[in-house]
Amino acid sequence: MRLVFAGTPETALPSLRTLIDSPRHEVVAVVTRPDAESGRGRKVHPSPVAALAEEAGIEVLRPAKAGDPAFLDRLREIAPDCCPVVAYGALLPQSALDVPKHGWINLHFSVLPAWRGAAPVQHAILHGDEITGATTFRIVKELDAGPVFGVVTEQVRDSDTSGTLLERLAVSGAGLLAATLDGVEDGTLEARPQPSDGVTIAPKINVTDARVHWSKPAMHVDRLIRACTPNPGAWSEFRGQRVKLGPARVAAGADRLAPGQIAATKKAVLVGTATDPVELGEVQPQGKRLMGAVEWARGVRPEDDESFQ
Repeated sequence: MRLVFAGTPETALPSLRTLIDSPRHEVVAVVTRPDAESGRGRKVHPSPVAALAEEAGIEVLRPAKAGDPAFLDRLREIAPDCCPVVAYGALLPQSALDVPKHGWINLHFSVLPAWRGAAPVQHAILHGDEITGATTFRIVKELDAGPVFGVVTEQVRDSDTSGTLLERLAVSGAGLLAATLDGVEDGTLEARPQPSDGVTIAPKINVTDARVHWSKPAMHVDRLIRACTPNPGAWSEFRGQRVKLGPARVAAGADRLAPGQIAATKKAVLVGTATDPVELGEVQPQGKRLMGAVEWARGVRPEDDESFQ
């Protein structure tokens, strides 16, 4: 099939590479978000998907909105059979959905109808899911509600961050997406409606949501930090300045500490919660580099009565 691939971040690259290498399909163009500033120098860079497409000699479309008339005209000229989507990051109007014969097929990183929305992997970790996965479905106007083609599942490990879990799902999901497109082309795969029960929503987790509340149980603190790693980054305040916190672990059996209270030794940094303390992994003070928690504590020398706020 002639494909126009839509995606933006690194998460979409395994799928794009798989489809470029597929002997059955031809990626004739990609749709991605406009170039954006990134890095310390705030220089304008193409998205990871755009960079890979340009390297492969594939046409890149960067509409400010997917409903822009010039973009829709070009999409109709290309006349794709299908448009696979992985983390594109923008809404698709009906005028765009109507162009390809086989529609737009999305790879979503949850087992639908669970965790529809922008942050399914983060919410799976935050809510303590033991199993998650990826789903391919045909995009419809309602958010992540289209009929499903296929699913792969993945165990959520106790040490998983949203970053590590998403890396695995991006790879297994790429195989699912390719198999889905093969089945659509053959006419052997039929999309089935999602069940009406079991729907949960996964809205974007912003910086405010990522603040650690030490009055919560240790298990909640652990899940929040892992869910927000690497983005948007869990944080707390120490001496009036924001400090980013890397993955932690529940220090079951350790002496109780008051919520937010810091107990630093030569080998570990423990912080109190409503239940057991948690042991911090990495810390990034405001305006400084990421470092191990023990190194951070050695530099700031927290007093016995000092706490994260």
